[in-house]
Amino acid sequence: MTPQEATDYEIVIGLEVHSQLLTESKMFCACSAAYQDAPPNTTVCPVCLGLPGAMPVMNQKAVDYVIRTGLALGCEISGFTKFDRKNYPYPDLMKGYQISQYDQPIAHGGHLNIETEHGERPIGVTRVHLEEDVAKLFHRSDDFGESYSLLDINRAGVPLMEIVSEPDMRSPDEARSYLIQLQSILRYIGVSGANMEEGNFRCDANISVRPRGSSELGAKVEIKNMNSFRGVHGALEYEAERQVQAIKEGELIVQETRGWDESAATTFTQRTKEYAHDYRYFPEPDLPPLVVAEDWVHDVRAVLPELPAARKRRFTEQYGLSEYDANLLTIGKATADYYESVVTQKKLSGDAEEQFAKQVSNWILGELGRLLNETSGDIADLRISPRDFADLLDMVASGDLSNNMGKSVFEQMFNNGKAPSQIAEEQGLVQISDSDALSDAVSEAISSNPKPVSEYLDGKEQAIRFLVGQVMKVTRGKANPQLATQLLKERLDEIRQSA
Repeated sequence: MTPQEATDYEIVIGLEVHSQLLTESKMFCACSAAYQDAPPNTTVCPVCLGLPGAMPVMNQKAVDYVIRTGLALGCEISGFTKFDRKNYPYPDLMKGYQISQYDQPIAHGGHLNIETEHGERPIGVTRVHLEEDVAKLFHRSDDFGESYSLLDINRAGVPLMEIVSEPDMRSPDEARSYLIQLQSILRYIGVSGANMEEGNFRCDANISVRPRGSSELGAKVEIKNMNSFRGVHGALEYEAERQVQAIKEGELIVQETRGWDESAATTFTQRTKEYAHDYRYFPEPDLPPLVVAEDWVHDVRAVLPELPAARKRRFTEQYGLSEYDANLLTIGKATADYYESVVTQKKLSGDAEEQFAKQVSNWILGELGRLLNETSGDIADLRISPRDFADLLDMVASGDLSNNMGKSVFEQMFNNGKAPSQIAEEQGLVQISDSDALSDAVSEAISSNPKPVSEYLDGKEQAIRFLVGQVMKVTRGKANPQLATQLLKERLDEIRQSA
């Protein structure tokens, strides 16, 4: 979209996110919800197969998780809710209908704050409701070019939470920010793995464009088949440009469902959009209405952890971190937990605590981040204990290890989980920070290098760097460079005064 088009038209985006819940069993039966690595069609029973006469039984833990999500998003929790039948004849739905929620969701009327170029802004959350996931189709071709599909029913019946936003986002960047924040919240509160690549965090985007300043919404297009944040961003960018161009050329924008072709970076028509009455919703007759008592909501609220936004604010206030660093540290709960575990190893307060907290932040975002990226590792599997991490930073701060030595020891800690003192001792890496121990090395550096000594005595201050390097050479890199510099200057000043 050109700058002029961006000025003339406004993009309106709403997102529908489906997130599988981390329950042990499925939504309406006792089958395992861990379907990912199971052989096809093995975690099934008459209920998730949709056999006649099979009766669903509600999974209370799944309801707990939806209530927890609603509270985390500032929603109102409905005191009375029910399940409905959503009828449609797709092959991945054995019963011919999906048990979902229509007019009385568990949670409604919340919001999620996102970061925009103009600062923080709330995005409305229309509703959070609960339903069952569908089976999975695999499309194949045989050796003769004939196409066919295989059906794996393992996923059918897995608890699926749908979070529907208001059409409050005005750019693909804002949509991406919303998804990142929502993913972070769901992981913090422990209700979902929220991984788009694994298919347990799926997003449908609704987008329209309208002349800037208009209050009337344009025809809404739904986009599907996006399996990454980058895919969502790319699909929204393409579709916004397509719709603006169509309007400029006098074409009518049709309300429809379009797919996203990642390889071609384009959207394509799938079908005209079904309206709600096409699904023929009606109350699920095999499940009674659900009364959510205040005590139930209170108990769920009591287990809510500190959420990412609140933790980010606290990190900036308590530890003096920048907004940028605090955001990187708190976007994932495992990283934030590990960071605080290291910081609290030392019982500090005030300026000393802030100084140490910033040092820990620098190492986690720098050296640890580099090693995790290089190895595709996960901080949850880190072999460095918080105590050993803090001890390493103490050794660097005290001068027992130079900064470069510290990085070398840290990488070995990352690989083998040993304590920093053990690694330093085994490899002879402890820095020499004793004046007497460095005295001979300083004397040798001065006596063996008369030219740079003469240059320094004649006022060429930078000559001291060469002499420090010679001390490091004599000590095989173990000398504390600050102490070596100090001792050289003292010894050379004595020579100057005696001359």
